[in-house]
Amino acid sequence: MHCVYSQFKLEGNPLSCARYGSGHINQTYLLVTDQPHLYILQRLSQTVFKEPDKLMSNLIRVTDHLRRQGLDERHVLTLVETVDGKPYLVDDEGAYWRLYEFVTRSLCLDKPETPDDFYQSAKAFGQFQNQLSDFDAGSLYETIPHFHDTPERYNQLKRAIEENRSGRLDSAKAEIDHYLSFESGAGELMNLYREGKLPLRVTHNDTKLNNVMLDSVTRTPLCVIDLDTVMPGFAANDFGDSIRFGANTAAEDEKDVNKVSLSLPLYNIYAKGFLETCGDRLTDVERMSLPTGARLMTLECGVRFLADYLNGDTYFRTAYPEHNLVRCRTQIALVEDMDRKWNEMLKAVQ
Repeated sequence: MHCVYSQFKLEGNPLSCARYGSGHINQTYLLVTDQPHLYILQRLSQTVFKEPDKLMSNLIRVTDHLRRQGLDERHVLTLVETVDGKPYLVDDEGAYWRLYEFVTRSLCLDKPETPDDFYQSAKAFGQFQNQLSDFDAGSLYETIPHFHDTPERYNQLKRAIEENRSGRLDSAKAEIDHYLSFESGAGELMNLYREGKLPLRVTHNDTKLNNVMLDSVTRTPLCVIDLDTVMPGFAANDFGDSIRFGANTAAEDEKDVNKVSLSLPLYNIYAKGFLETCGDRLTDVERMSLPTGARLMTLECGVRFLADYLNGDTYFRTAYPEHNLVRCRTQIALVEDMDRKWNEMLKAVQ
């Protein structure tokens, strides 16, 4: 490890470097020097991110854009250069490493402790949209192609059904039929885009609460982190994924689907925070597409869980053989509850 961090421009001499955080994709370490100075050191997963140069290009361009707006180190991720003046390191084995300034006096939550925490995360992602509204989203690389292309996710599900790699097809027939019955609406956002009615935006694409750094005293947003999936997309994608994860009354893998529903109070508070910080940057069509984003991101995630179950659990981490099947059931139950509450969802963004 010393041969890695010694190749970055550090303030002070390293005292410790230990695994940090709860992320499952990249290897993350907290590096402490004797100044004292704190850094976040990461090794990128080249299993998930096949073209790390393109990922880092996106990240550098987006953070540079944010910094030009006068944001300081607590309000935008700041990369530390290598001793050669480069923004990241490729080691002798071809592994990609980067070093960030640690966001001081901050906290990161896996789950909201109060409704206000969820509201503050909405403000953070809405502000992220606002700050990047004049950035040419089409100039960014797709680090994971078709990541939030719901029709393409359905195509992947159909291939998984046809191939039946895991031999589990018979055990998932009811879920397959259920998901295929919802396919006709899967292209709603993509169709609006093709018709020229929905603009491309710079989207984060993983808008969970633990990707927002909050001030440890005021619990207000400092910055958005984990920018590896920043790509061209729709504002509704980012809004929708937050709702899917944060406004569900049950856990993502709750076995009793009767406990699964959309919390309208949480949905409303998120819509309020998101629109407060980015509302005037969105077109009318974009604003009214936000509930559709919530529905489609939930449907899409369920399709991905079901396809992974049929493929033998090759993507999502599972704790037991039926884990992905359980997950896909909760997502479809949430979609159905959204349909029941559709008029209320629309009212919150009008």
